[in-house]
Amino acid sequence: MDNSIFEKALGIISNRRIKAVQEQEWRIREINRIIPQIGEINNQLFNTGKELINIISQAKGRNVQEEINRLKEFNVNAQNMARQLLVSNGYTADYLDLHYHCSDCCDTGYSNGEICHCLKKLCGSLSADEMNRNTQLSLSSFDSFTLDYYPPQDRETMSRILNFCKRYACEFTPKSESILMFGKTGLGKTHLSLAIASVVLEKGYSVVYDSAINILRSIEREHFSRDHSSDTIDLVMDTELLILDDLGTEYETQFYSSTIYNIINTRLNRGKPTIISTNLDYAGIRRRYDERVVSRITAVYTCMEFKGEDIRLVIKKNSCK
Repeated sequence: MDNSIFEKALGIISNRRIKAVQEQEWRIREINRIIPQIGEINNQLFNTGKELINIISQAKGRNVQEEINRLKEFNVNAQNMARQLLVSNGYTADYLDLHYHCSDCCDTGYSNGEICHCLKKLCGSLSADEMNRNTQLSLSSFDSFTLDYYPPQDRETMSRILNFCKRYACEFTPKSESILMFGKTGLGKTHLSLAIASVVLEKGYSVVYDSAINILRSIEREHFSRDHSSDTIDLVMDTELLILDDLGTEYETQFYSSTIYNIINTRLNRGKPTIISTNLDYAGIRRRYDERVVSRITAVYTCMEFKGEDIRLVIKKNSCK
C-alpha cells in the first residue's frame, strides 16, 4: 500500500475521532444547560469513579468485591436515569454517547490488532481519487449528451442507450450488471461511461475509471518491481465500479491478456460490476482475445452497440458550413 495514501487515510480517521469527541463535549454542555439534573448525575458518576480507585488502592488484602458491586449497581442505575431524562426531554437515549464514524475501531483505524475495514476502504477511495485525477469526470454529464449529432436512422438506438445509461446510474448498486459499450470511435462511449461514473461517485460509491492501457501498464510496473506491489490490481478488483475505457488499444502481450482475463473473471465471480468500452466489434473482440474473455463478455455483460458517425467530425463539418 502506498505510504502517502496510508498516512493520509490515517490522518482523516484521526480527525474523525477528534470531531466525534468534540461533538460529544458540545452535546454534554448543551444538556447540562437544558437538563441540569443530568449534569448532577454525571458529577456523581465521576465521583464514584474516584471512590472506586480509592477502594482498590486501599484494599490491602481485604475483600472489596461487595463495595465494588455496590458502586457498579449505582452507576448502572444512574446511567439509566440519565437516559430516561434524555428521552423524556425529546432526545435519543444515546445522545451523550461518543458517536464514532466506525464503531468497530472507534476511529483508530485498527480493530483486534489488525487494520480495520474502514481504513482499508478509505485507502481504496483515496487511491481511486488519485487514479481518476487526470480523467475528465467533471466534463461529462447526461445533460451535455445530445442526440442531435446522430443520423436520424440511429437516433432511436442511441436514445435507448442513453436512457439505459441514465437508469443504470440512477439505480446503481455494487451488484449492478456489467456493460460492454462497443462501436466505432467518436460515438459517445467515453462520454456516457464518464456520465455514469459521475452519478455513481455522487451516490457515494467507489469508482475507478481509466483507459485499459494505463491500468495494465500500472499493474505491469508494480508486478515486476522490486517489492512486487499489488496496489493497482487490488484497487481494480475491490472498487465498487470499474470502468475500462478503450479496451483493445493495449499491446498484445501474454501478461496483458492474462491480466484482462483475471480482472474480468474475478470481478464477475465477486458480483462486482464493470463497464468496458471498445472500438472493436464482436468479430474484432473474438480475433483479439482468448475465448474465455470473449465468452464472459458476450454472454454475461449487457452489450450495447453505438451507432452513427464520429461526432467530432460531424461538429467540424457543421462549423465549416
